[in-house]
Amino acid sequence: MGKAKRRSFHLGINKQFSNMSRKSAIKEVVRQLKNEDDKNEAYSLITMFGMYAEELLEAGVSYETVMSLRGIVKE
Repeated sequence: MGKAKRRSFHLGINKQFSNMSRKSAIKEVVRQLKNEDDKNEAYSLITMFGMYAEELLEAGVSYETVMSLRGIVKE
């Protein structure tokens, strides 16, 4: 994890996690996108880790959801 991500975690931007791998971040994004209340947290994780559309599709996010995130996820 880079310095900026570590600093963001310590500043409390994402208070529920102290250390997260890319793999666990993808799993958390999938869980949060399925839950309507946590979409803002999912967006911040997507941008923080620079996730690709293909990663999210392989993890189980629907195609329609990934296409709605076109401005956030990398292609």
